[in-house]
Amino acid sequence: MKLPKITLFLSLFLISIFTITSCTKGPGKGGRATIWGRVYARNYSNSYLQTDSGYLGGQKVYIKYGDQVGVGDDVDTDNSGTYSFPYLRTGKYTVYTYSKQLRNNKLDSAVVQTLEIKSAKENLELPQFNVITLKN
Repeated sequence: MKLPKITLFLSLFLISIFTITSCTKGPGKGGRATIWGRVYARNYSNSYLQTDSGYLGGQKVYIKYGDQVGVGDDVDTDNSGTYSFPYLRTGKYTVYTYSKQLRNNKLDSAVVQTLEIKSAKENLELPQFNVITLKN
């Protein structure tokens, strides 16, 4: 039994629409944009006196893609305190790191920045993160 031409055409049209709309990609890896920045630390002694400060190497920086609940990726800063998240698609992102609290050094607090990549090749520099570390 042959299908009428209109039914065949309509079926192909619906499959094409479904395929096109299902390939829409949101924030995350797979693009050509980059988010980068630096982490600056103020170091305090156990008696809460500032001992020194500077850009912090080895600090974890995290990124969340769009409305994602968990961490999308994390990187460590290099010796100059610089981090980078390359190969991102357009969309909304949350970038954060953790800082000590001077009042209760057992708890860390998140330092958060939100942003949106609007261009496929955007190279977006965030304002530096300012964190507190405790040294003996």
